Amino acid sequence: MVEPRRTRLLILGSGPAGYTAAVYGARAMLKPVVLCGVTPGGQLTITTEVENWPGDRSVQGPDLMERMEAHARAAGAELVADHADRVDLDQYPFCIDASSGHRFLADALILATGASANWLGLPSEERFKGFGVSACATCDGFFFRDRQVVVVGGGNTAVEEALYLANIAAHVTLVHRRESLRAERILQERLFNHSKISIRWNSVVSEILGEDMPRRVTGLRLSDTVTGASDILACDGLFVAIGHSPASSIVARQLDMSDAGYILVTPGRTHSSVPGVFAAGDLIDPIYRQAVTSAGSGCMAALDAERFLSERPAD
Repeated sequence: MVEPRRTRLLILGSGPAGYTAAVYGARAMLKPVVLCGVTPGGQLTITTEVENWPGDRSVQGPDLMERMEAHARAAGAELVADHADRVDLDQYPFCIDASSGHRFLADALILATGASANWLGLPSEERFKGFGVSACATCDGFFFRDRQVVVVGGGNTAVEEALYLANIAAHVTLVHRRESLRAERILQERLFNHSKISIRWNSVVSEILGEDMPRRVTGLRLSDTVTGASDILACDGLFVAIGHSPASSIVARQLDMSDAGYILVTPGRTHSSVPGVFAAGDLIDPIYRQAVTSAGSGCMAALDAERFLSERPAD
């Protein structure tokens, strides 16, 4: 292994939270180093049109992330195409081993590794991601105004997505594999009483149907979990709401986390349970999961890290 490299501020992750932390860290003269990970740009790189980023009426997800990357570089951050394989928070400076064999020693660490939506795992799902298949109603619901949409899931997220979409779409069908929901009772009551929402019980999506020119969803093949029978449900869009998985395994058992794996931080701040380690973005947010909220918490993490480092002069 090459000689370890010492840095004042190391940022893991290169989505909106990571890039924003890099900009603020660079402006604070901390010379941040960003390990961009296996998917530079995060989830927005697989998003097509973004219409809720302030200042842009419409922007392509990959284009927005390219601009954030360029901004971070211009501010003075160093972006490294590498992935953290191991993080040791028991020693200080914190030790991070990267896939390339490089070792980094960080005086302060910002974790911005994000979270990813859980998908159905269907080949047809991959084909139509971004073309009628989404995991975020808040992000993409606008594109389905007065259309027929389907939400898959049975927990709070699925019911909340269905209720949100019912204000936009012509009709919403909730598809659930069981005969009862896991969502809170008050949410279920709102769902059952909504005139624009119907439910397909004991059903799973076995195939997403659509066209290629232009690429779009036209329907779903549903399979009954009790009888095995299948039928076609016509629709214009599918929203998968079966949960998210935060990318926190690299610091498992080193930081306080929720049962779902989200890193717990001080309310209103980004401090983790280990002094000098900060977390931002979807890694700490099981509720909003928006690019703008991620960017905001990335700013907070950099400012929190700056304050921490100001009390620890560089060696």
